[in-house]
Amino acid sequence: MDIYQLVIRPILFSGLQADPEWLHQQTLGWLRSLQENSTRLPASWAKARLERSLALADPRLEQTLWGLKFPNPVGLAAGFDKDGVAAAIWPALGFGFAELGTVTLHPQSGNPPPRLFRLPQDRAALNRMGFNNQGAESLAMRLQDWREESYSPLLAGEGPGVRSDTQHSTLNTPHFLQHSIPLGINLGKSKVTPLEEAADDYLGSFKKLKELGDYFVVNVSSPNTPGLRSLQSSEQLSAILDALQQENQGQRPLLVKIAPDLEWEAIADVLQLAQTYKLAGIIATNTTIARDNLQTQIIKSTGKDVREEAGGISGAPLKDRSTAVIHFIWQQTQGQLPIIGVGGIFTAEDAWEKIAAGASLIQVYTGWIYEGPWMVRRILEGLLSKLEERGLSSVQEAIGCGHP
Repeated sequence: MDIYQLVIRPILFSGLQADPEWLHQQTLGWLRSLQENSTRLPASWAKARLERSLALADPRLEQTLWGLKFPNPVGLAAGFDKDGVAAAIWPALGFGFAELGTVTLHPQSGNPPPRLFRLPQDRAALNRMGFNNQGAESLAMRLQDWREESYSPLLAGEGPGVRSDTQHSTLNTPHFLQHSIPLGINLGKSKVTPLEEAADDYLGSFKKLKELGDYFVVNVSSPNTPGLRSLQSSEQLSAILDALQQENQGQRPLLVKIAPDLEWEAIADVLQLAQTYKLAGIIATNTTIARDNLQTQIIKSTGKDVREEAGGISGAPLKDRSTAVIHFIWQQTQGQLPIIGVGGIFTAEDAWEKIAAGASLIQVYTGWIYEGPWMVRRILEGLLSKLEERGLSSVQEAIGCGHP
């Protein structure tokens, strides 16, 4: 038990009775300040201390995917740093990659609060944020400023962040900045944009950001934007992917994030589109609208039954379903389509289950809030132990090892 779980979490979750979204913004503000002042004392000292305590480097955890070198397989899921305000700090917290967004073409405030709730009995969260973000233009400007401030020509073509292929420009991505990691950008549809114009909306965001992300994700699976999940249908999704890939021309890895609530046949349809449009991979999965087997009955802050509250559930209740979806995708694609697994990861055992089912990489968010900043290091240490127990030399060898 670390100090976060023993002292800090009880104060934050119970003692302060503070709104979870407010606490999220305070945390992000502190991380942003740490990033912006990282070359000056005391921020530089604090960042160095964090990195020594939370980060773990080991060649057995590294892998190259889409020509990008990932120092470890544990990433920060989309939703935490929507506007990229702390994009450069995530390596110091131990993450092997981070996904920014969800970002939309038009700035939007999201759904009315309260819109984020903890379900401690279930080790879960319920959110109906609604893609609140400052818009693609704002994110592009922020990442561009960061790149201009941080880029060192000495790193071009060498060092730990360099791609092994020649398809991507070494000068056009944050991954080549010193002490950096691959950065993904998660794209969503603006609420004001009609569903029939969704392809143009996604394309507009991609055009503004395509030189500033290492990979891109088409998010058509959030339950918090009206009608968004209907874009997972073959006809709708095909139009979006066609527009993006015509613009992309193979320059950036493009993935789709799917809902855990899709039927197997619908997932198979997405996989067919992935082959048709040469997608780089699938992220499995987003939050769930299911309310099965929850211990929480009433949301304390609203007094309403959890089944009456709109939004998606993340955390432990999602674990088994997301793992099953990963397993299905691996089987259907014979392990040829990379998967980023997300949903209910709290421990090294949870992470191993996802990797064994077929995930090349994993992402965390809700588990990190519950387990605290040392969770990433504990997961990485646990994965190394798993490799040793099984006589494997790298995490890459473990991908899909749960299949016959």
